[in-house]
Amino acid sequence: MSPEDQLKVLKEGTVEIIEEEDLLRKLKKGKPLKVKAGFDPTAPDLHLGHAVLLQKMKQFQDLGHEVYFVIGDFTAMIGDPTGRSEARPPLTKEEVLRNAETYKEQVFKVLAPERTRIVFNSSWLEELGTEGLIRLSAKYTVARMLEREDFSKRFREGRPIHIHEFLYPLLQAYDSVAIEADVELGGTDQKFNLLIGRDIQREFGQEPQVCITLPLLVGLDGVRKMSKSYGNYIGITEDPKTMFGKIMSVSDDLMWDYFLLLTDYTKEEIENIKREWHPMEAKKHLAYLIVKRFHSEKEAESAREWFERTYSKREFPEDAPLVFLDREEVTALDLILSIGAVSSKNEGRRVIQGGGLRVNSEKITDPYAKINVEGELKVQVGKKRFYRVRRGG
Repeated sequence: MSPEDQLKVLKEGTVEIIEEEDLLRKLKKGKPLKVKAGFDPTAPDLHLGHAVLLQKMKQFQDLGHEVYFVIGDFTAMIGDPTGRSEARPPLTKEEVLRNAETYKEQVFKVLAPERTRIVFNSSWLEELGTEGLIRLSAKYTVARMLEREDFSKRFREGRPIHIHEFLYPLLQAYDSVAIEADVELGGTDQKFNLLIGRDIQREFGQEPQVCITLPLLVGLDGVRKMSKSYGNYIGITEDPKTMFGKIMSVSDDLMWDYFLLLTDYTKEEIENIKREWHPMEAKKHLAYLIVKRFHSEKEAESAREWFERTYSKREFPEDAPLVFLDREEVTALDLILSIGAVSSKNEGRRVIQGGGLRVNSEKITDPYAKINVEGELKVQVGKKRFYRVRRGG
C-alpha cells in the first residue's frame, strides 16, 4: 500500500494528527514505524475504552509497522493527573505489577504477538536515577506545565498541585525517547502529554514523534468517558452474555461511535448501515462483532441467541450465571454488590431506587430491604442482566 493510501486508512476515526505532513514523510521512508501507546496498570482489567487505542495500533500492524505496548508500571505509581481535580492516590509496586500481568494476557485479544513489543517503562525510568531526573526536569518549565488546562484550573482555584504530578508528563515523554518512537497514540485528553513527548525528543536530538489523538469512548451512562471508576465500562474479559447485554444497553446515537472506533467498518460503510438497517439489528450486529473479537464466533452466536430469546420473550434465561452467597439474609444493596452487577454502593443505590432490581419477578426499590437467600433466587438487574443466586460456600 502506498504511503498516501496508508495515511488515508490511518486517519479513519482520529481526531487530530500532529503533524500529518510528518506522518506522510515518515511513511515514505519505507521502514516500519515504531508506534507507541502507554497503559498505566491502575486497575486489573482493560475495557473497550482501551480497545479504541488497541484498534488503531492493530491498523498500524496490518500496514507492516511495529507497535510498542508500554506498560507504565513506573508511572502508575505516580498516577496520571490528566483531568483530575486532585492528585491520584499512589499505588504500591505490588498492586501495579499484579495489574500489569493481566494486561499482558489481555492485549493479544486485539494485537498480533509477532508485531507487538510489550515493554515496562520501569526498565529505563528506574535507571534514570536522581541525576537523570533532575536533568530531564531542567528541559521543561513550570510556566509551560501550567498551560495545561487541569493544572491551570487547580492553580486558579487554589487547589494543591504536587511536584510529582509535574513529573508524570515528563516521564511519559521520556518513554518516547527511550523507544525512539515515530508515533504516539492517545485519547484527546492526552494531547498535552503527547506534545511534551515531541518537545523532549527534540531536546535529546531525536526526530519528534507524530501525535495521533483518538476520541474518548463514552461509557454506558452516555455522558462520561468509559472508566472503571465511573462504573460505566465494558471489560474486554467480561463473559460473552454480559458483554453482549451491556452493548445492547448503549443508546442508538452512541452506537455509531462504537461502530467507528471498535470495528473495521469505514465511515462510508457505517453510513450505509445507518440507512439500510433497523437500529436494533445494527446494534445486535455490533454486539456480535465485539463479542466475537474478544471471545469467539461460537460464543458471539450463543450470546446473540440468548439475548434474542430473552429480549423477545421477556423470559428469565435458564442458563443465567449462577452465584453462591454464604449468607442466609442480605440487603438488596449487598445482593447486587455481591453478585457483581454493580461496581459501587452509590451505583447500586441508583439502580435499586430507579426500579432496576427484581428478585423472583418482584421489583425492589429499597436498597436496605432484607432478602432471604432460600432456594434459588432469580435476580434481574436492569433490562438485560440476569443472575441465579443460591446459598453456598
